[in-house]
Amino acid sequence: MASILKNLRLLSDPSRLRILLLVEREELSVAELQDILGMGQSRISTHLAQLKHAGLVEDRRTGKSSFYRLKIQRAGDQAAFRQLLAVLRQAAGEIPEAAHDAAALRLVLARRQDRMRAYFDELAGKFGKHYVPGRSWEGLAETLLRLLPPMVIADLGAGEGTFSQLLAQRAKKVIAVDNSEKMVEYGAELARKHGVKNLQYRKGDIEAVPIRDGAVDLAFFSQALHHAQHPERAVAEAWRILKPGGRIVVLDLLRHQHEEAREMYADRWLGFSEVDLGRFLRDAKFKRVETSIVHREEEAPHFETLLAVGEK
Repeated sequence: MASILKNLRLLSDPSRLRILLLVEREELSVAELQDILGMGQSRISTHLAQLKHAGLVEDRRTGKSSFYRLKIQRAGDQAAFRQLLAVLRQAAGEIPEAAHDAAALRLVLARRQDRMRAYFDELAGKFGKHYVPGRSWEGLAETLLRLLPPMVIADLGAGEGTFSQLLAQRAKKVIAVDNSEKMVEYGAELARKHGVKNLQYRKGDIEAVPIRDGAVDLAFFSQALHHAQHPERAVAEAWRILKPGGRIVVLDLLRHQHEEAREMYADRWLGFSEVDLGRFLRDAKFKRVETSIVHREEEAPHFETLLAVGEK
């Protein structure tokens, strides 16, 4: 192993330090490091080449991918290397991104293990591409809705309430909340027209929901959170209005770079990362938090849909 002084000079760069601490925990590909660090492929590859040249990491080729890990040191170098790692771990406390890296690493490892998700993604890709009499997304949606137990549901940021009206077929009660008076009037009129009596519209902000504490079984955000000024406050409001054991469901956009969305759709946020959305839920005291990417649009700009669930 190179001298400790040379290695410390090399690792004075926070990005190389972050990479080393990650590959100490788990063998990772360049693509996985991109997901975790949010850096470009060429930048990460350059850092890895420097770390490899210094004898700190090694790679393993598998198919078209290379996986990097902390290099196993020779017997004579092990004590010095352990001392180096101890210093680096202490230095990591001064890097603001270190906590984010740890959370993002957990998500990357969860994706690896989720073989069943890949199987269902394949099924979803085939569903509807070939004609089969009686099989449709509409039929599947109706079936799943009827499997829901009767609940009090809050549809937060409901817009005109299309989803609220679907939920009302089975729910005990649906409260649709939106800050647009015109949307609330339109949705309420539509519900009256179709005789949907268990659907109530309320004008209000998702960061100050006009629902009393502990009143609902399910709080639902469908592509609404990225319109919030403070999305973490909206999630905290969902926790407040839920009964003990109630659940939150968030469907939103995965973080993207389509700046035009701010003007076209009045988006305040260009989506969220899995780490950020999971953190919002955990900070609001939700338990059993899970996040996953459930859809990717085929046409540019290829928006991806992020799902998060949690329990009060």
